[in-house]
Amino acid sequence: MIDLHCHLLPGIDDGAADMAASIALAEDAVDKGVTHIVCTPHIHSGYFDNDLSTIANVHADFSAALIEHNIPLKSHYAAECRISPELLPMFANKTLPYIGEWNGKDVVLLELPHSHIPAGTDRLIGWFLRNNVQPMIAHPERNRDIIADYNKALWLKGKGVLFQLTAGVLTGTFSDAAMQTGFKMLEDNLVDIIASDAHSLKRRPVEMDKAYNVVSQSFGEQLSKTLFVTTPWRIASKWFQ
Repeated sequence: MIDLHCHLLPGIDDGAADMAASIALAEDAVDKGVTHIVCTPHIHSGYFDNDLSTIANVHADFSAALIEHNIPLKSHYAAECRISPELLPMFANKTLPYIGEWNGKDVVLLELPHSHIPAGTDRLIGWFLRNNVQPMIAHPERNRDIIADYNKALWLKGKGVLFQLTAGVLTGTFSDAAMQTGFKMLEDNLVDIIASDAHSLKRRPVEMDKAYNVVSQSFGEQLSKTLFVTTPWRIASKWFQ
């Protein structure tokens, strides 16, 4: 499986606290059937002030540690970018991290606040698309606005975004409401990929294997292959050639 949203890089956000935790998560990912990952630490101004350069430096150390520990996991780096005005100068300066490509556009992983969909989100989506960037919304099924009004998921999808569902939502790690929303999105073919959003072994582990089985049992294995392997690989394969 290919995991395009995870927080395995050490000491850079609210994911792995140190390299030992990073390696433990990497080993867990391999055990769960993950072969390739794109590490996506938070970029959230005032909270996690990462940038492409700092992320690249930490990823270089992480990659070396994978080799040192003989962990058969291929990795690259990008970021989970909180929706904010700061993303526009990052694009202009060519420092906006991309998880890959989709239909000729660079793919940026965007995070909504958990509480709501900010005013102007649709305008930002449109601006990105006009500038050859494909927005992918991380874990929309956990957004309270979308949980309260499912039509907002349909509205966002209609604006042209990709949706990334969280594996743990399908296995009961999050709320029942998030699970119900996630399943509804799968039923309506709104989901483009499923990723782990793994943060730690205890609090937010890699649950890709369990989620793969849930999707296979509920919707058929072909959909699992599409969401966990084929589409993520189509997006991120450029990093692993």
